[in-house]
Amino acid sequence: MKKKIVVVGSSNTDMIIKVSRIPKPGETIIGGEFSTAAGGKGANQAVSAVRAGGEVVFITRVGEDMFGEQSVSGFIKDGIDVENVIRDKGAPSGVALIFVDNEGENSIAVASGANANISPGDIEKVGDVIAEASIILMQLEIPLVTVGAVVDIAASRGVPVILNPAPAQPLEDALLKEIFILTPNESEAELLTGTKVENEKAAAKAADILLDKGVGTVLITLGPRGVYVAGSNYRGIVPGFSVKAVDTTAAGDVFNGVLAVSLAENKSLIDAVRFSNAAAALSVTKLGAQTSAPYRAEIESFLKNKN
Repeated sequence: MKKKIVVVGSSNTDMIIKVSRIPKPGETIIGGEFSTAAGGKGANQAVSAVRAGGEVVFITRVGEDMFGEQSVSGFIKDGIDVENVIRDKGAPSGVALIFVDNEGENSIAVASGANANISPGDIEKVGDVIAEASIILMQLEIPLVTVGAVVDIAASRGVPVILNPAPAQPLEDALLKEIFILTPNESEAELLTGTKVENEKAAAKAADILLDKGVGTVLITLGPRGVYVAGSNYRGIVPGFSVKAVDTTAAGDVFNGVLAVSLAENKSLIDAVRFSNAAAALSVTKLGAQTSAPYRAEIESFLKNKN
């Protein structure tokens, strides 16, 4: 029987322009291909988790507009439980504007819309859903007070929380001490600790600071280099996989969604990170956010070939 993963977070529609390079402030450049894709860090993680084989419940807000309806239809098609997706009558659905350059790097601006209205009151109404989860997965594209409300319920019921602290912002120690696994990238780890993560030694220093604040396990994602793991039984880098990057937009989201599934299935931490690294590597070979999330068979085939 699958173990339930509850994702609480954002849902956006991504509007993407392929460009030769990211424009500088005040500069206009002529871009190439334009496309739209379902996105939002919460939605990306939910889709990544369900495609990796998880049973996923998604808690979010969307507007009563075309973008919201398209998003929910996509969740249903992927097999996500949408019973707790709230339609917001007073705000539009979230939108992200994305530039992607020839190297696959990106620049993103987000208009939060309905995502900014996800409230502690919304969370109180779904307390039983959170309490029944195997793992909670969250990000920071919703109000921080709402993230705290989820963590409070999860902690009171003994449900582990994976927090991807993105987009980067300061977090209180009271929140961090309730986190089972924290998954910052290099820049997010620097903001949280004041340590610039330039190498493995610096990653270890940043991880120690976060562990001292009470975080259970720290996973610092290092892009194609892999993930620095700081847990009770392992300290070091779990290597990533070398692939030709087309678009890195949702690589971190894919990593987190697949990590939640892997841990819910009782994989060891190292095996879970390696499986998630493979999923993230596959995701950067495709354009878009949710469109790039691989299915479980793809991940398993990729790892088999690497072995």
